[in-house]
Amino acid sequence: MTILSPRQQTVAFRGVVFVLVAAAALTFLPLWAPLVLACWVAVMARPLMLRISNATGGRHRAAGALVVLLVMIIFVPLAGSAVSLARGAIDLGHSLLQSHGAKSALVAIVSGDSSESGGDAGGVLQSPEKIVSLLREHGAQAMQIVSGVAGAATEALVGLFVFLYAVYVFLVDGPGMYEWIEKHAPLELEHTRRLAATFVETGRGLFVGVGLTGLTQGIVATITYVALGVPRALVLGLLTCVASLIPSIGTALVWVPIAIGLALAGKTVAAIVMAGVGVLVIGTVDNVLRPMFARFGQLELSTFVLLTSIFGGLAIFGGWGFILGPLFARLAKEALEMARIDRLHDKRDEINAARADAAPASET
Repeated sequence: MTILSPRQQTVAFRGVVFVLVAAAALTFLPLWAPLVLACWVAVMARPLMLRISNATGGRHRAAGALVVLLVMIIFVPLAGSAVSLARGAIDLGHSLLQSHGAKSALVAIVSGDSSESGGDAGGVLQSPEKIVSLLREHGAQAMQIVSGVAGAATEALVGLFVFLYAVYVFLVDGPGMYEWIEKHAPLELEHTRRLAATFVETGRGLFVGVGLTGLTQGIVATITYVALGVPRALVLGLLTCVASLIPSIGTALVWVPIAIGLALAGKTVAAIVMAGVGVLVIGTVDNVLRPMFARFGQLELSTFVLLTSIFGGLAIFGGWGFILGPLFARLAKEALEMARIDRLHDKRDEINAARADAAPASET
């Protein structure tokens, strides 16, 4: 039987700990997105939960009330508009693909003539014979599509359940969990706290500094599109919200083509109104609200780093990469700053030690 030295036993034990922690991390990896989002939401909603708990007499009731409120405010409207968004996006893409040239594409954006695609779909749905014929011709492809949709729906439902349950747990037991992490993390306490603060600040920056600004611009743009009779207003409003990630000129990538399309379609007054709202309202929202929201949450990343980290995250990690990319970039920046401070401290300690060693020699 081989007897390990104390040092070898320590190394072996650390290896076992590393393997177990890595295995646990891999277990939670498929659900990292809802867990990260739940942590950010719980941190930002905790002050409100404490106020509600004082009125209701318990954290569990307050956390449950906030989760129900979250479902009613966010997920119910999203579920209700999902079908409309999907149909509008397909309709918009079909109209653009059928257009000939830039002028035709711009007019197609503001035109609601989708009778061909809609009529075909409606005729198929109203004719059992056509449905049977399509199933015979494309049965295998249809089964693959159905199975893919079912898998995506199941994954979405699991993610939603984990998110809501995690929000509840983090609201109730979040401080105790963080205290446990501080005690057991293999980092110095100062480093752990700085990385945790950076993690929270990144969430606030994405939700408040970036998200609220884009959401406000998207809402204003959607209302304008509806008022001017622009079709697929919900899809175009969502595109405006996404384009707001690019400061100053981002939203113009959407409303400027719409204004031009309205002008080319002969709707001169609507085009002038669209241009006026875009410059005076949507642009003002970006210039006024973005600095205001930034006081409540700052990413401390330049626009270039933010956009490239989002696009890089999307390319590497898929749809949720728009969160993971900026998070990794922000944590890496903080880690480099902490490493620089540690190097400065080490250098200062070396200089002080050298001075202490030189002092007795000079005295003698």
